[in-house]
Amino acid sequence: MLVLGIETSCDETSVAVVEDGRRILSNIILSQIDKHAIFGGVVPELAARSHLEGIIQVIDTALRQAGVGLKEIGLIAGTYGPGLIGGLLVGLSAAKAIALSTELPFIGVNHVEGHIYANFLVHQELVPPLLCLTVSGGHTNLVYMPEFTKYQILGQTRDDAAGEAFDKVARVLGLGYPGGPYIDRLAAEGHPVIQLTQTDALANTYDFSFSGVKTAVVNLVNSYKQKGRPIPQADLAASFQEYVVSVLADRTFRAVESLGVHTVLLSGGVAANSQLRARFKELGAERGARVYYPPLELCTDNAAMIAACGYYRFCRCGPSGLDLPANPRLKLA
Repeated sequence: MLVLGIETSCDETSVAVVEDGRRILSNIILSQIDKHAIFGGVVPELAARSHLEGIIQVIDTALRQAGVGLKEIGLIAGTYGPGLIGGLLVGLSAAKAIALSTELPFIGVNHVEGHIYANFLVHQELVPPLLCLTVSGGHTNLVYMPEFTKYQILGQTRDDAAGEAFDKVARVLGLGYPGGPYIDRLAAEGHPVIQLTQTDALANTYDFSFSGVKTAVVNLVNSYKQKGRPIPQADLAASFQEYVVSVLADRTFRAVESLGVHTVLLSGGVAANSQLRARFKELGAERGARVYYPPLELCTDNAAMIAACGYYRFCRCGPSGLDLPANPRLKLA
């Protein structure tokens, strides 16, 4: 079955054609980073307008690159949450309109669930049961997946998501947006020698909190400025990144041992972080667990993961109604 996926939950307008949830025929991503970078973050109204301006062109390009027409598509999949409500409405409306006009089935996809399936597009041997850590600008979730489309939420963020913390620390250090790649590169030049937090209040849980380490970096930078001292940017970046990676790895591999799983996935924008990938590979090898993560282009928001997830959800649950509303606070169930 060919699935046309549409993703507009944040600042990427993306449309893809995927075969049987595994093979990408096209995956077009129209990024808005340049539009939002000057503001240091995504401006929701600007994002929604940009989606509206680009969605038709991106749909046409995805179909043309895949070498198919709508008559060859078997399913329309669209993100309906979580995300920015304006952007969600643009993509969801487009998906429903195509489904209605072509009499094709429509399936609504949870954006966080979609990130998990990015791995299935490149690692053909993957099958549940598995453990997935999804880390992005808006989400940090540790999820056990016993079978396709079934999930147990083990842990999630109590405040700032990991990617959000990367963006805010990059901003206070005077780096660019999005912050993850800048922190990753700068950290390689420094050493994690600065203690940023005293305790990890959630150490005995699978939940995450990154507001404290973010605030610690902000306070240190302000202190250096007030005292007229040079800011050790590289060491601060390395220390911050080391803390975040250590927390993510600790929760994940404690769950690996507790559940006895042997397959671990990374997904989401922060899964592109080089230290996080290396740490997971190292710990996976020590514990006899196979670690997988997507290529960089599938870590960030994209429609191929939505199409892949939509295929598996449709096969198990059937189509969604065309009255399915956008839900900016949608939870993974």
